Amino acid sequence: MDPELAALAATAGTTLVSSLTTEVWQRARDGIASLWRSSQPERADAITAELDTTRVDLMAAQGGGDTGTPAELGAEWQGRIRRLLVAHPEAADDLRSLLAELTPAAAVTPSVTQHATASGQGRIYQAGRDQNFTER
Repeated sequence: MDPELAALAATAGTTLVSSLTTEVWQRARDGIASLWRSSQPERADAITAELDTTRVDLMAAQGGGDTGTPAELGAEWQGRIRRLLVAHPEAADDLRSLLAELTPAAAVTPSVTQHATASGQGRIYQAGRDQNFTER
C-alpha cells in the first residue's frame, strides 16, 4: 500500500474515533458513511450501524474511565478505512476533505509579533493580554 494512503488511514481512524464523542459526531458519521456509499454502496448501511455501535462503546468507555477502548476502536477503523482506500484509492480526496472539516481550525495557534520604539522619556507598554499599572 502507498505509504501516504496508509498514513491517511491512520489519521482518519484516530480522527473519526475522537470525533464520535464530540459535537461533530453526526458530521463524522455522515461523512464516513458517504465514503462507503460512493465506493461500496452495498456496505454503507452496515458501516453506519458500526459507527453508531462505536459511538455507544466510546461513550460507555468514557463514562467508565476506560482509556484503552478509544485506541482499540481507532485501530479497527484505521483498518476498515485502509481496506477501503486499497480498493478505492479515488476516495482519498474525499477523505482528506472530511478530515480537514473535522479537524478544528482552532488547533492552529496564531502568531503575534509586537514592535515598539521609544525615544527620550517615552514609555512603551506591550502585552499579549491584560495589563495592570500602578504609577507612583
